[in-house]
Amino acid sequence: MARNIGSRYTVHRVLGRGSAGTVWLGEGPQGPVAIKLLREDLAADPDLAERFAHERHALLGLEHRNIVAVRDLLIEEGTEPGAPHEIALVMDLVRGCDLRSHLERERRLAPARAAAIVADVAGGLAVAHAAGIVHRDVKPENILLDLSAGEGAPTALLTDFGVAKLVDEPRHGGRGGVVGTPDYMAPEIVEGLPPRAAVDIYALVTVLYELLAGFTPFGGGHPGAVLRRQVTETADRLPGIPRELWELIQQCLAKAPASRLRAAELASRLRELMPALEGLPPLAIGDPVPEAEAPAAEEPAALAAPAAARAAVPLVRGAAPDSERETHTRMRVPDAEELAGGAHGTARTIRTPGEPRAGSARHSAAARRKRRLAVTAAAVVGVGAIGGWLLFSGGGGDSGDTGGGGPSASVEEDEGPSSP
Repeated sequence: MARNIGSRYTVHRVLGRGSAGTVWLGEGPQGPVAIKLLREDLAADPDLAERFAHERHALLGLEHRNIVAVRDLLIEEGTEPGAPHEIALVMDLVRGCDLRSHLERERRLAPARAAAIVADVAGGLAVAHAAGIVHRDVKPENILLDLSAGEGAPTALLTDFGVAKLVDEPRHGGRGGVVGTPDYMAPEIVEGLPPRAAVDIYALVTVLYELLAGFTPFGGGHPGAVLRRQVTETADRLPGIPRELWELIQQCLAKAPASRLRAAELASRLRELMPALEGLPPLAIGDPVPEAEAPAAEEPAALAAPAAARAAVPLVRGAAPDSERETHTRMRVPDAEELAGGAHGTARTIRTPGEPRAGSARHSAAARRKRRLAVTAAAVVGVGAIGGWLLFSGGGGDSGDTGGGGPSASVEEDEGPSSP
């Protein structure tokens, strides 16, 4: 059933739901549009309308072929006294699907296709960063594929610029909080530093890794574990891609923000690599082997959070249940001790198809070492006890010296191989 939004727009049906609101198919003076209505609980915030009005120029000013343009911003007062405002973003209608939906169907993309999508988005980010705008929530759900061109490769567009900053950070307080989607969150955000343009590069290349591998480099488990990995882990090498592409991924996933490429550089480098990627098939790798999870009692209480599904709801599929609110989270910034307490090594181990799930090799190797040390220590204690009994029970001088010498040599032989 149609309903009016403001005086110029009418909405007809839901296209999708996200963490901040619902996207509707609408009609305006110039034709079809997409209208994002913020959730009622957000619109009820008395300061939110003012923040959106203050950022109106930035929201409406971004123009690029790889950015979903915001055409209008509506802030309507409630029809009854005390009713919340109605806040809506009127955007270009993209006829296609979001990247999450596409990835769920395809599982993995060929390297050339993945590079083309990420190069498109990096081009849009370059314009936004030049204008001083950081997206702060780059992920497949916020990348739309425009299929209106027909048979050609779809154009990738980034949407929801500035919404994460306006809705989440000021609402909850930027100092001392972590807001975002853990799988794509740059380590400096986890450590409580101000988010600069480099956080978008980190998130976008995490998306590139996911398009190639079918999973993110540090995802899995509860959000606290994912945030620790973002700070302490190193991405596992993806087999079957050119060395130049892997070096680019490593550089943009660097823990130090200054080490990452700028958006324009990332777009240029990817386009330079695309001729070498043409014809390469999607990577033939199996699902990642998760690390053995530590017992719940060992998790720092400050990082504990409910487990969440990693796949968030598409923006342009029907009115499906919204799980994005579980992945888009807010947590206290972990302190240095909590971060240092995380697992070391890579969060996931890449395996080839058909290779059995062996569990965590690191944990099993450590367990074997502990068992060997325990057996060796028991042997040393046992031999020492026998030697002492022979020494003190033998009586005579010569026989005592011989008895003492034998067990002493035996102890040294046992201890040698067991030394670390």
